[in-house]
Amino acid sequence: MSAEDAPMEGTPLIKPSTTEHPLYDTICEACRTVHDPEIPVNIFDLGLIYTIEISDEGVVNILMSLTAPGCPVAGEMPGWVEEAVEPLPGVQSVSVHLIWEPQWGMDMMSDEARLELGFM
Repeated sequence: MSAEDAPMEGTPLIKPSTTEHPLYDTICEACRTVHDPEIPVNIFDLGLIYTIEISDEGVVNILMSLTAPGCPVAGEMPGWVEEAVEPLPGVQSVSVHLIWEPQWGMDMMSDEARLELGFM
């Protein structure tokens, strides 16, 4: 990585979510209904949802990753997230984008996910 490619000091690796928005918790719960078919834990607790941006108008932009780029459901999972979030009251539209940086790691899992998978 060259100096110009390096993130600016203090810039978060993951774009912050709109956690203060009234829809944030409801959207998180909707994301918890989506599961990776190969892992018995929802994608939110796995740490695959990186950013949930919500505009004042209810436009939702979600940045997510997968446990591995070769995940067999890579093409389908963003659609599953859209289908879970779009029907929520107050949501005008949803777009879900797969990103690969930063790479997902087991340290991104919630304590609940680690317990469920036997890592605690």
